[in-house]
Amino acid sequence: MDLMKMATDLFLQKLGSSAGNLNSDVVASALSALLGGENGQLDLGALVAKFSQGDLASLAQSWLGDGANANFSIDQVLSVLGASQVSEFSAGLGIEESDASSALSEMIPELIDQNSSAGGLLDAVGGVGGLAGMASKFFR
Repeated sequence: MDLMKMATDLFLQKLGSSAGNLNSDVVASALSALLGGENGQLDLGALVAKFSQGDLASLAQSWLGDGANANFSIDQVLSVLGASQVSEFSAGLGIEESDASSALSEMIPELIDQNSSAGGLLDAVGGVGGLAGMASKFFR
């Protein structure tokens, strides 16, 4: 399954009843704009790198490993992704910002975790070269 489809499905699942009749294509487009990526694809390496820029490297490291995942608070969502960007994202989907932030706070750790165990992250970031590039950004 491609990362954007997985992210879209997870986001809709985390929204629960707040999702209403959201179209998955609209959600995928909005997620792509919010989380970064080209040609409708999600760049997991770039997403993880945002956490090092926001001084939340240990948080992302917990999701990359096979151990327990640290919680990602709504305040941290707004810090990493940008409050105005999350506001635009939720407005574009026609949902409450609090619902969007809550769903993102659950979806992002799960997405990274599911794609980082047993070598899944290597595939997601384009092999060893992509991982090396991500790591260099992550530990600056």
